Amino acid sequence: MIDYQQLISTTVRELPPSGIRKFFDIVSEMKDALSLSVGEPDFTTPWNICEASIYSLERGQTHYSSNWGTISLRGEIARYLKTRYALEYDPKDEIIVTVGASEGIDIALRALVNPGEEVLVPDPSFVAYMPGVRLAGGVAVPVKTSAENGFKITPEELRAAITPKTKALILSYPNNPTGAVMERADLEAIAGVLRETGVIVLSDEIYSELTYGSERHVSFAAIDEMRERTVLLNGFSKAFAMTGWRMGYLCAPRELAAMMCKIHQYTIMCAPVQGQAAAEEALASGFENGYAQVEKMRRVYDQRRRLLFKGFNEMGLSCFEPLGAFYLFPSIQSTGLSSEVFCERLLREEKVALVPGTAFGESGEGYVRCCYAVATDVIIEAMKRIRRFVEGLK
Repeated sequence: MIDYQQLISTTVRELPPSGIRKFFDIVSEMKDALSLSVGEPDFTTPWNICEASIYSLERGQTHYSSNWGTISLRGEIARYLKTRYALEYDPKDEIIVTVGASEGIDIALRALVNPGEEVLVPDPSFVAYMPGVRLAGGVAVPVKTSAENGFKITPEELRAAITPKTKALILSYPNNPTGAVMERADLEAIAGVLRETGVIVLSDEIYSELTYGSERHVSFAAIDEMRERTVLLNGFSKAFAMTGWRMGYLCAPRELAAMMCKIHQYTIMCAPVQGQAAAEEALASGFENGYAQVEKMRRVYDQRRRLLFKGFNEMGLSCFEPLGAFYLFPSIQSTGLSSEVFCERLLREEKVALVPGTAFGESGEGYVRCCYAVATDVIIEAMKRIRRFVEGLK
């Protein structure tokens, strides 16, 4: 009899399963359960974007594109980045269209990291970063953040974490799971530390369009002298409600982009051409109408954000105000329960699914992630159930 566990790579065998999917899978089989767990817009992709994909099929566009992606889409990405974030990338050889931003993270890590080199990762942050570093042969080093500093990486924490083995830093702002943002002054302080080093930055800006403060998102690559050491990662899933399309992109100096495209061409070949047609329409039509569709969704998210923020604080679960993405990260420390137990009991007793903060790193203990990319009536009912659960613990 074959022992499959012995056949599987040790690295893969030891990777923990996603803490997000665990609760999602339970909810999918539980009647009348409400899920505020998975970070996916409840909006349907705008019809003009879907229609562009349909038209591409009708025109017989069913063949491979360039490994880099269609030049027309790369041109729209370049125009978008220049007009929205004052960034300039050559669509010919500095932009790669990827299968979601997740593929971009993967190929960037594999192109940059040698075995044993360290990658600094904000803690808490997106569940895929640390496993991605391990799969690339690197060592993931958490950089702890806290509610006291707005879940931002500080220059002091960054400087203390850098060693001779440090190859890269992942910046993920607006942040999943905390909703934290880093404004220009915060980024300039980080840049001041990095200028003294050879550290490369992987800046995941997938939530760049979803900010709610007085200052619009600032790309790390737009900070002085940082473009040359930054791999910019973005995509269409969150802002354009295109999660299922799996469309993303990576921007980097041409020397780095060429190496990343090597991995992309051998593993993916190219992103789906129908998805590329849809993504091109998303940017082109957005440019023409001032990204009105994106702004409409952002306003709805903002209303839900304020509703949840007020509700959690009123029930005694203190929560710092998130100014980006579509997540809240309330503290449940006052209940005396661990993050895992809180979420398990809430799901079992009140049929509401949140995600334990520990799914995003050790610093997430004592917190839970709540996603507000769901209908307002679902949020209202979920908050009633959470309040009842919390009051029952007293």
